[in-house]
Amino acid sequence: MPSRLAILPMLAAAALAPAVPAPAEEPARDRLIYVEQRKDAVLEEMRERDEAQQAAAAAATAEILARVKAGQTTRADARRELRLDMSGIARPAGPEAFATRAWHLPPVPQYRTGTCWSFATTSFMESEIHRLSGREIKLSEMWAAYWEYVAKARGFVAARGESLFAEGSQAAALLRAYAEHGAVPRSAYEGVRAADGRFDHELMERQMSEFLDWCRAAGFWDEAVIVGTIRGILDLHMGRPPETVVWEGVEMSPQAFLAEVCGLDPQAYVSLISTLSLPFWSRGSYDVPDNWWHDASYLNLPLEDFFGVIRATLAAGDSVVFGGDVSEAGLWGLEDIAVVPSFDIPGAFIDQDAREFRFVNGSSTDDHLVHAVGLTELDGRDWILIKDSNRSSRAGKHDGYYFFREDYVRLKVLTITVHRDRVAGILERVDAEER
Repeated sequence: MPSRLAILPMLAAAALAPAVPAPAEEPARDRLIYVEQRKDAVLEEMRERDEAQQAAAAAATAEILARVKAGQTTRADARRELRLDMSGIARPAGPEAFATRAWHLPPVPQYRTGTCWSFATTSFMESEIHRLSGREIKLSEMWAAYWEYVAKARGFVAARGESLFAEGSQAAALLRAYAEHGAVPRSAYEGVRAADGRFDHELMERQMSEFLDWCRAAGFWDEAVIVGTIRGILDLHMGRPPETVVWEGVEMSPQAFLAEVCGLDPQAYVSLISTLSLPFWSRGSYDVPDNWWHDASYLNLPLEDFFGVIRATLAAGDSVVFGGDVSEAGLWGLEDIAVVPSFDIPGAFIDQDAREFRFVNGSSTDDHLVHAVGLTELDGRDWILIKDSNRSSRAGKHDGYYFFREDYVRLKVLTITVHRDRVAGILERVDAEER
C-alpha cells in the first residue's frame, strides 16, 4: 500500500485533470410515412368539368361525322357510272363460239394483288407447254412474283431509291425470272399463306414500301440487309420458295423442271410494241414505269404488222400475251366485252397516229396484262377471246373471260408477247436493219 505522502501527488494530479463529460443523448431524426393522397376539391371539380366538356364535344363530333359519312355513303350508293350503252352491240355468244381457241387452263383470279403480269404470262407459258409437248401443267404464278420483288429490291438499292418498287411489271419480267430461277408447279409453291387461299398483297406491299422508304430517308444502302429484309416480309406473307421440286417422284431443281419437264426456253419469246417514238423494224425500250429495268429488246412494228402478228398467231391456234389499257368506257365486265365507242374515235379512223396520240396524252396507259386465247369473226369484225385474272372479268356471264373487238385491240393493246417462231421473218428483217 502506498504511503500517505505518495498518495498526495496523485490526488493533486487528479484534481488538475479535466473532468470527463457525461454521454450526450442522440438527437431526434425525421422519418417518412405514407398517407392517403389529398385531392383538392376545387381542382378536382374543375378537372371533372373539363373532362365532361371534352367528352360532350367528342360525342357531338362523332355524331356529326356519322351523319356526314352516312350522307357520303348514300350519295356514293346513288352515284351512277357513265357507261357505253352496249345493248345493241352484237357479240360472240360465249367462249365456245370462238372459231379457234388455244388450249389453256381455267382462269385464275388475282384477288387483291397487282401482279396481273404474272397471272397472264404464267397462263401463256402453260399454253406453250401444252403446245410444245402436250403436257398439262399448272404453274405457280407467285413464283415469278416473288423473284420479281427481289429483283426490284436490288434495283432499288442500285439506283439509290430512284427505281420503281411496286406490284406492276411486264411479261418480260416472268421470262427473266424463269431464266434466272427456273419455274415450279403450283403444287410446289402456292405463294399464299391465308387459310382461304386468296391472294392479298395489300399489307405485304405496304410493309415493304415503308421499309424501303426508311432506307432512302436514312441513306441506308446495304444490299444484303435490304434484300434479306424484303425476303423476310415476302416469306411471312407468301412463304419461302422451294429450292427443289418433286415431279413424278423425281426431285429436281426449278431450272431442271423448266427445261426438262416444261420444255421451255425463256429466250425463245419476244415482246412487240407499235410506237412512233422509235424507228419501225428496230428494237427499243418500252417507256412505261413497269419497265423499271429499261428492257430495250422490244420489237417495234407498224400498227398493221403489229395487229397482223396477233391475228395470225391466234388464227393458228396459238396464244398471245396482251399488255395495255383497260380503263375505258368501252370495256365493261358486266357485259363481257371491250369495244371503242364512236364518240371516242370511229373505227375507220383508228391508225398509228390515233394510237400514239392517246399514249402520249395519257389516255392510253399501261394498266393490265391478259392472255389472248381465241379468235372469231362476227359481222365482218374480228373478236378476240381474253382470259383475264382481274375481278371485273367475273362480273358478267363468262367467269374470267372478256371478248375484245378488233378496234379495241388496235387502239388500246400496247404490247404483245409471242414465241419467236411466230415472228421469224420479222426477226430476220430487224436483224438485217440493225446490221
